[in-house]
Amino acid sequence: QVQLVESGGGLVQAGGSLRLSCAASGRTFSSRAMGWFRQAPGKEREFVAAMRYSGASAYYADSSKGRFTISRDNAKNAVYLRMNSLKPEDTAVYYCAARGNFCSGCDYYESTTYDYWGQGTQVTVSS
Repeated sequence: QVQLVESGGGLVQAGGSLRLSCAASGRTFSSRAMGWFRQAPGKEREFVAAMRYSGASAYYADSSKGRFTISRDNAKNAVYLRMNSLKPEDTAVYYCAARGNFCSGCDYYESTTYDYWGQGTQVTVSS
């Protein structure tokens, strides 16, 4: 059974930092794309960041660029999201996602690209 388990969320003041982790089990994603999405109350789930299996390419939403950094450790079957300079508008449930098959021409920004999802971790940024 494939599981993605996020951790690292919490309450932080504006301007602070958090590091989210996502540990995968049940299969390896070392050769698959992985990413992060978020969903705020009353809003649709939105793309945050993604990384190709090799780690050579990373993709970011405009709102994430310059503040968030995605990384992965294929040996640990894990992906991370370092979030700096957090803003109240970053408040959301953050979800880890993983692609099941190899991506060729995939749109890393689209949630439909990903086959597996974690249960989410809450990030709350106070002003």
